Amino acid sequence: MGAKDSKGIISESLAGLDQLSILNLSQNFLHGYLPARLLHLQNLEIIDSSNNDLVGPLPGGSNLSSIRYVDISRNNFNGSVDAALCESSSYIHTLNLGNNYFTGEVPANFGRCSSLQQLFLNDNHLSGNLPKSLRQLRNLRILHLQHNLVSGPLNDEIGKLSNLVELDISSNKFSGILPDVFERLKLENFFASSNNFSGHLPMSLVNSPYIVILNLNNNTLNGPINLNCSAMVHLTSVDLGSNNFHGPLPDVISSCQRLTNLNLARNNLGGEVPFAFKNLQALRSLSLSNNSLVNISSALTILQHCRNLTSLFLSFNFHGEQMPRNVNFHFRNLRALAIPYCELTGSIPTWLSGSKMLQLLDLSWNRLYGTIPFWFHEFKYLFYMDLSNNSFTGEIPESLTELQGLINMKISSEGLSLGFPLFSFVADGAKLKYKGIWGFRPTLDLSYNKLTGPLWPGFGNLKELHVLQLKENHLSGTIPDSFSGMTSLEVLDLSYNDLSGEIPLSLEKLSFLSKFSIAYNQLQGDIPTGGQFLTFPPSSFEGNKGLRGQQLTPFQPQQAPHDVQLADEEMTIIGLQFGLGVMTGFLFTVTLCFASGWVFAKTR
Repeated sequence: MGAKDSKGIISESLAGLDQLSILNLSQNFLHGYLPARLLHLQNLEIIDSSNNDLVGPLPGGSNLSSIRYVDISRNNFNGSVDAALCESSSYIHTLNLGNNYFTGEVPANFGRCSSLQQLFLNDNHLSGNLPKSLRQLRNLRILHLQHNLVSGPLNDEIGKLSNLVELDISSNKFSGILPDVFERLKLENFFASSNNFSGHLPMSLVNSPYIVILNLNNNTLNGPINLNCSAMVHLTSVDLGSNNFHGPLPDVISSCQRLTNLNLARNNLGGEVPFAFKNLQALRSLSLSNNSLVNISSALTILQHCRNLTSLFLSFNFHGEQMPRNVNFHFRNLRALAIPYCELTGSIPTWLSGSKMLQLLDLSWNRLYGTIPFWFHEFKYLFYMDLSNNSFTGEIPESLTELQGLINMKISSEGLSLGFPLFSFVADGAKLKYKGIWGFRPTLDLSYNKLTGPLWPGFGNLKELHVLQLKENHLSGTIPDSFSGMTSLEVLDLSYNDLSGEIPLSLEKLSFLSKFSIAYNQLQGDIPTGGQFLTFPPSSFEGNKGLRGQQLTPFQPQQAPHDVQLADEEMTIIGLQFGLGVMTGFLFTVTLCFASGWVFAKTR
């Protein structure tokens, strides 16, 4: 029996269908409780009520003697997990309780589900230690426990699950060393990120011939990275970021011929990129950010030989070195390049123009100078560019108003998925996690430079642009009426420039605009009151002697303070909506913070 697009509660009358073998109620709008009588249908083999709004604890005393498959995931069930199904059914092979609100410990009597092959307990609030009785599940192939509060060690008993193929215990509170039992397992996918594991990588793990994906990101593992690629013949993805591994980058990794994703960011690795890395011909995504690497010229010379490389993240390395310019590097397949926070000197290199597939470019927080190249418009897929916090001069190239990826994103190629997550941190401390670069908002950030000249009317063509930040430059002239053409715009910051004229009334059409600042310019006239403008705080307009409007405070400061900018903040305008009329006469204090950095791993 199947039902789609149903609403309301699950009818008790279904329990009268005593010959029912398949009950599929998934992906509906069902709410209320799961009727206890449904868990006594002797012929029921499959029950799927996933993706609804069902609530309450699971009914006790179930007796489903024929049940083989149970999926109640993605609901709002709570209370302790009842493993009574294991008492009454010897045939159950799949049990999915994930994405609910279950609490308490993982029940020890799961060990009695002797036929169980797939167990999903992920995304709940389970705690306590992992019961040793799970070792009895000799047929278990997939075990998902991620995003819970399970603690204690991962004991040696895990090695008795001889048929286990996929184990995900990430985002829990496991601690201690990883057990050296992987030679007993046929484990292909091992995810244990965001726990408190310490010590060295077990020898049985780094010599496993079965491992395909290894993710130990965000622990406190240490020692050298001693993967034995001669034995790990199926290894395709390695994420050891945000640990305490030390020493030079291990050149033995170059023997992992199938490796497509490698993340070693935020460790204590140093020295140069090994010459042997040029042999990583299958490599697509590489992050070496937040280490102590040197010699960027050598690194790029080597990595250009990785012909399939599409994502390269090198931030917080190569401190104060020169950006290689008079060379002819070839990164033809590169879609994401991020080298911020390196204090690199020099100018934007011409070899970058050969990377026609670029979707994302971040060169912020360096000491680059010179003009922004006119040929950037040739990046037809580019939708995210951050050149902030440098020393670029000259005009903003008018060709930036022709970026096809910001005019019509349908022309862009598929969004790039990665084998490791990207993180960014916003000003309120929230951490945003992305599985690929497509999650980032379409952005042009040229703030904190020395750019001069006008704002081009052609910016109005960028209908897909969400964030335009031009703060702290020397831009002059008026704000074009055509800016209203950026219909997707959420953030517009033109503050601390030399702009004059009036605020165009056409900006009232920007219905998605949530953060706006034209503070400390030479603007005059009335502040618009339509659209979003009454929601912006006084700090959005201060420092313009000629502006008039009810959004302004009674007293405006006349000089612009130039605050130190913090690397891990994002522009946030904090303030109370200024109501109609000023009744109290006191000043509202509003802070304006600016963020321009990406973080590709955990901030410690």
